[in-house]
Amino acid sequence: QVQLVESGGGLVQAGGSLRLSCAASGRTFSNYAMGWFRQAPGKEREFVARISWNSMTYYADSVKGRFTISRDNARNTAYLQMNSLKPEDTAVYYCAADRGMVATTEPQNYDFWGQGTQVTVSS
Repeated sequence: QVQLVESGGGLVQAGGSLRLSCAASGRTFSNYAMGWFRQAPGKEREFVARISWNSMTYYADSVKGRFTISRDNARNTAYLQMNSLKPEDTAVYYCAADRGMVATTEPQNYDFWGQGTQVTVSS
């Protein structure tokens, strides 16, 4: 019953910043953990960041210290602030919602997905 729509992707130079947004429908948004994943051409979808219903966060090693996940339950929105972007960050970024109580980085454990937004980082 949750619909997710990502926005905020675009083209940025290496070292620049972008903020992705994930707008969610439904009054039960605050009960879901939210995750960000990304997928580059020819590669598997990989975990980027997760934030629980009570704002516990977890990051992939590749983005830790550069990316920050957050949520605003009043606005039914999750965010991914991306700083110090590198060309290897180029991918389609997806947000996802997880109803489970156990933290997970595995895509198959997420129940709802957005359509994705393209992030391209030029060198």
